[in-house]
Amino acid sequence: MFDSKGISFRSIVWCFSLVIFAALLLPWFRSHFTYLGLRWLYIFLFSFSLSVILTPVMRLVALKLRIVDIPGGRKIHEKVTPLLGGVAIVVAFSVALLANMVLERDVVFLLCGGVVVAMMGLVDDWRGVSARLKLFVQILVVLVLIHSGIVLNLFPHTMWGYWLNVLFTILWIIGLTNAMNFIDGMDGLASGIAAIMAMFMGMVAFQTDQPFMGWIAIAMMGSCLGFLPFNFGLKRPASIYLGDAGSTFIGFMLAALAIKGDWADSSRIVSFSAPVLIFWVLIYDMTYITVERIVTGKVKSLKEWIDYVGTDHIHHRLYALLGDRRKAVLFIYFLCATLGISAITLRYARPIDGVLLVIQAFLVTILVSIAEYSGRKR
Repeated sequence: MFDSKGISFRSIVWCFSLVIFAALLLPWFRSHFTYLGLRWLYIFLFSFSLSVILTPVMRLVALKLRIVDIPGGRKIHEKVTPLLGGVAIVVAFSVALLANMVLERDVVFLLCGGVVVAMMGLVDDWRGVSARLKLFVQILVVLVLIHSGIVLNLFPHTMWGYWLNVLFTILWIIGLTNAMNFIDGMDGLASGIAAIMAMFMGMVAFQTDQPFMGWIAIAMMGSCLGFLPFNFGLKRPASIYLGDAGSTFIGFMLAALAIKGDWADSSRIVSFSAPVLIFWVLIYDMTYITVERIVTGKVKSLKEWIDYVGTDHIHHRLYALLGDRRKAVLFIYFLCATLGISAITLRYARPIDGVLLVIQAFLVTILVSIAEYSGRKR
């Protein structure tokens, strides 16, 4: 955190967060926040400060154990960079919820499932495991969630409706978990858009009077923002990366939380449209690369799709167009925020409004795709 030129911004943030966290541990502070109806702010500050404190610690641990990301292949960074940043987020997020007694039954299942997914990612960061094994573990975890009652409610309560809900639950959680992992390819990208998505999920939760969903989203937002100063800078490169443990944990928790929540009061279509808009960047990226790889013949089977690693994700394409990594990351931030704003307008919307906003999101990304393609052609 410290360099030869003096105290860096990261060290200032770390020291400031240490003071905040020490104050938050005092019983008076916690009771005062609760009395003022600001429990959400207490959870945010708790998760944020703890994430800031733990991130440099995990960097030292990663260097000691040689759990690092080495440049080469599809990776565009130039220096060996420690992983395990995601472990700081997992711990900060979990402790923030446990310390604030956010222990509803479904929350316990979500948290346990997320930890299992993160541990699988940690093994991959350290020793390396096959993509198929990770996918198998993720599917098992999702099946446990479904058995516990965390399942989509899109289709009628019939036999075929139940199995369709199960199928779409698996596709939703597994797809977004891995989409978040895939998009973690530039400094600050995954943690930044995760914080934006969590923010909008928290806003919708408080709109619809779902405090548990809001507290979980706020804890994720704080944990990701606490990690961000060490992962994204306007001048300095990242000093630590999320790793698979962090990206898969974040994607899993946000995707599963979206299923747990009630998104609107009017209809199932509107309720489905809100999370689709919030997660649209991930959905679009996963859909785009799948279609392009199949059409171009890069993958010809499910096995090849699982094992394929390429440089055709949205951040790679925008980097080729803009010629600057930070501009590409900021572009995706603003795209994610633009679509998230649409989601918070849907509480009392008509079904047709939800459909039109999803179509609008599709058209926006078509425009982005045209710009990307034109840039690549030049």
